[in-house]
Amino acid sequence: MVKMNVGIIGGSDGLRKTLVYYFKDEFNVFITGYNPEKGKRVADELGANYIESNAGLANISDILVISVPIQYTSEVIREVAPFMKSGSLMVDVTSIKEEPSKSMAESWPETVEYIPTHPVFGPRTTRLDNQVIVLTADKKGKWYPKVYNYLASKNLRIIETTAENHDFMMSIVQVLTHFSFISAASAIEKLSVDISETEDYESPIYNLMIDLIARIVSQNPYLTYNIQSRNNFGPKVRNALADAVIELRDVINKGDEDEFIDIAIRATKHMGDIKNALGRSDKAISALSYEYTYLNNQIGQEVGLKHIYSGKIHVGILESIDGKTAVLKDGNKIKNLRIANIRILLPAELYQWKLENLNRKTESISCVFPKNVHVETIENTVMNIANLIEIRLTDAYTGPQIDEKFISLTFEVTALYKEDIEKVKELFTGFGGIIR
Repeated sequence: MVKMNVGIIGGSDGLRKTLVYYFKDEFNVFITGYNPEKGKRVADELGANYIESNAGLANISDILVISVPIQYTSEVIREVAPFMKSGSLMVDVTSIKEEPSKSMAESWPETVEYIPTHPVFGPRTTRLDNQVIVLTADKKGKWYPKVYNYLASKNLRIIETTAENHDFMMSIVQVLTHFSFISAASAIEKLSVDISETEDYESPIYNLMIDLIARIVSQNPYLTYNIQSRNNFGPKVRNALADAVIELRDVINKGDEDEFIDIAIRATKHMGDIKNALGRSDKAISALSYEYTYLNNQIGQEVGLKHIYSGKIHVGILESIDGKTAVLKDGNKIKNLRIANIRILLPAELYQWKLENLNRKTESISCVFPKNVHVETIENTVMNIANLIEIRLTDAYTGPQIDEKFISLTFEVTALYKEDIEKVKELFTGFGGIIR
């Protein structure tokens, strides 16, 4: 089956790089980038192809993805429109939809289909399951059901709406939240508060809130500014927030308890399903507490910790939990891993990692047992030893060197560590055997 060519304009950074990662196994992926040296390096790292010209990329692509900063999206659409081949598809992944859709309507050839999209997740997202993607196509051609079904196969939550309604929703989901979080971070900075000191007093809710604020303010400020400034509903939303803050401030300053309570109750009722919100936040808090408790109970034991973003797995003896850091001893190396950035491997995952990454140890063990010994019981019991991979009977001997009431059995034992094979020998002697 011939793979389609997917071109990604601006494929060497951020979400663009993430798209390359997800597409590369199913399509022939080509990228461009404003920095040719970096673009070539990223293409080599991800197994994609680099092309210097946007027009050239448009000309060879069955599907062309525009993934450039918001302020350049319309310009790039107009640049590549004349070079798209007949019957191809163009997709943009910008978080503003009205402006790109207007540019498309003004310059797009009728032989090419256009589907404006917005993946409502960032480059740090590690799984597509249940992530939201919005489609705002004015017209649905032959490509539309194919794209829809492909996204559904990745377990994405698909929302179909208009460009205008999308931008209004994003004025709440992005503009309002980003503006309020950055304002809060700015207020903390103006108060000269030491965040690390507040952590000594933090509640679980404060912890989550600070993490969310930090996540937002650490994003690309140029992207955040363009989300604020280019959404047509932005001024209305920011003014509403500013008015609400001033109103609440004034109510508290004049000591009007009744008015404060009235505002708080009205706001709470408008938040919708409070029970669901409490349930979700309780889950987040419980997950944080569970991880810390689990790791604390594993001190002195072998654990596997996977870095959420790099995917690298660290295996070793957990030495201690130092504040928000797990101290892991891997051979002679001491590793300090930020607990917030790791996931604890389940026992089955840790075992699988060992199978794939550690050199196996194999040894033949001959042992004299009473003749009535039950071989299957021995094998089943041995396999309960941690890190044992396989035990196989290779020989049974009753020659002149062996007392007639006994039998010599030879097993080939494969394990991850030498000490586990020694445990097998100890178990054999526990069954009344004598190692030869």
